[in-house]
Amino acid sequence: MSRYLPIEEHGIIGDLHSVALVGTDGTIDWYCPTRFDAPSVFGSILDAERGGYWRIAPARPGWKSRQLYLPETNVLVTRFLTPDGVVEVHDFMPVAKPGEPHRQRLIRRIVGVKGELRMRVEVEPRFNYGRDRHELVPYEGCGVFRSPSLSLAISIDQAKNPTDHDASGAPTEQGFTADATVRAGDTATFTLETVEGASQPRRYAEAETQELYERTVAYWRRWLLQSRYSGRWREMVHRSALTLKLLTYEPTGAIVAAATTSLPEQLGGERNWDYRFTWIRDASFSVYALLRLGFTEEAGAFSSWLADRFQSRNGRESGPLQLMYGIDGREDLPEETLDHLEGYRGSGPVRIGNGAASQLQLDIYGELMDSVYLYDRYGKPIYHDVWLQLREVVDWVAENWDQSDEGIWETRGGRQHFTYSRLMSWVAVERAIRIARERGLPADLVRWLEVRDAIYSQIMERGWSSQRKAFVQRYGSEDLDASNLLMPMVKFISPTDPRWLSTLDAMADELVSDSLVYRYNADASPDGLDGEEGTFSICSFWYVEALARAERLEEAQLAFEKMLTYGNHVGLFAEEIGPTGEQLGNVPQAFTHLALISAAVNLDRLLG
Repeated sequence: MSRYLPIEEHGIIGDLHSVALVGTDGTIDWYCPTRFDAPSVFGSILDAERGGYWRIAPARPGWKSRQLYLPETNVLVTRFLTPDGVVEVHDFMPVAKPGEPHRQRLIRRIVGVKGELRMRVEVEPRFNYGRDRHELVPYEGCGVFRSPSLSLAISIDQAKNPTDHDASGAPTEQGFTADATVRAGDTATFTLETVEGASQPRRYAEAETQELYERTVAYWRRWLLQSRYSGRWREMVHRSALTLKLLTYEPTGAIVAAATTSLPEQLGGERNWDYRFTWIRDASFSVYALLRLGFTEEAGAFSSWLADRFQSRNGRESGPLQLMYGIDGREDLPEETLDHLEGYRGSGPVRIGNGAASQLQLDIYGELMDSVYLYDRYGKPIYHDVWLQLREVVDWVAENWDQSDEGIWETRGGRQHFTYSRLMSWVAVERAIRIARERGLPADLVRWLEVRDAIYSQIMERGWSSQRKAFVQRYGSEDLDASNLLMPMVKFISPTDPRWLSTLDAMADELVSDSLVYRYNADASPDGLDGEEGTFSICSFWYVEALARAERLEEAQLAFEKMLTYGNHVGLFAEEIGPTGEQLGNVPQAFTHLALISAAVNLDRLLG
């Protein structure tokens, strides 16, 4: 298993169409050309032998590495240190200028810093998740990897001092390997980009790639200037904002839940899912986080994407909206397994697509309406046609809130009457009432008020356990669920209400382990899947915010700062934290980073 880097040993680069994971050993082991949900070309994080990779690292053992981002950018630097020399690899993907056609380029620059170091470059693509054969067609200073569905050109430019250097390269069966001695001041730039059909590749000059580098740095710094946050945890909050921006598909404004598929929630377990799609829930929370920081353009782009979903309902029986969509808005996301891939550290199956798309999850309507309400207040007022569509959604919720569903955690053990689903149904109706009243918009307020109050009363009666002195996961059970941490945040209950404080204490006793929070007790509340999972990082940040709102500020600050230590070396979080502090699940996860932003903003405000 030493063939696999730990999940946390990765940085991420991207161009608002796709991303690449770059390991601390200089390996790109995840990259899907053209867009987030396209088939991978470098996927060795899911199969070290058959997945494909691009490695740039010292040719001989005995080196150490450090990885960092250029400040306030998504340009990644991997520094290799040896007694003989120091070399850096700068990885980035240029973002197109406004009005400029998008051309996806993955650029890797080797920069000699000190002394002398022999570097090895290995490029071994495997197209279509390793299912398609390809050939390497050489050109002067370039080469093209051609497969039936996609062609990628790689060009090499070297700018060296006039001193003597040796270099050698050789093709492998499906890629190539090259060695070069790099001294201080030397640079060598590799550019990988898509090419059409049988067209020949172009070779990039050093001045051109240098200009792309400077333009990319300037783009990210200019974007981050929009942030209004200047609190205690500015660096971590801004890294989370930059990460959320990286997970945005610019052509549509959709935000993917995570950049990867099938990274396991438990090593050797079956809880491996494809997160390269847009969940209504995750994206709605992302809008909230971005609005809090001042990024109204991104919030507006997602709102436009969401409005388009209202117009493609196709008579769906499960409700006006699916819980997730493709980044282009498509509804059909068939789930299949790639049995030829062994999975990260042998954790199969590897899945693409997501069968949960057809589930009923009533909570998405609450998250949707909450984000609409916030955007209406802090972004731009919603338009008449959008309001008419939203009104239909709320009318549907008013008729259908009192039914079982699969719930926020997408359990596969059958539908239940989840308290959180009721809670967010209440939010959907309550926020619609607020919008209608504040804007004077037409609505069946009498009906909506009756439904809102009925949901509230039902939660207080059936979602509350007098035995546990806590709000429970589902009606008729005594089990706890961390999703209920959102109750005071959505203003369903006062954060100092005795019922809420006793719920918070019960969760602390059962679901919290040294500030890390489990979603629920899988032994007590089976979810239809085998195996276990780690603590869920978003729940840990929800816990921080719940403590802060309950006026337990010292506990909240300690829990928050402890949680920050579980981020990786460049401030990224995967979905979960394992039993020995390792990151598990897909990475980076938008849900976690948006919860970090919310917790930091609110805790900072309450600390004064």
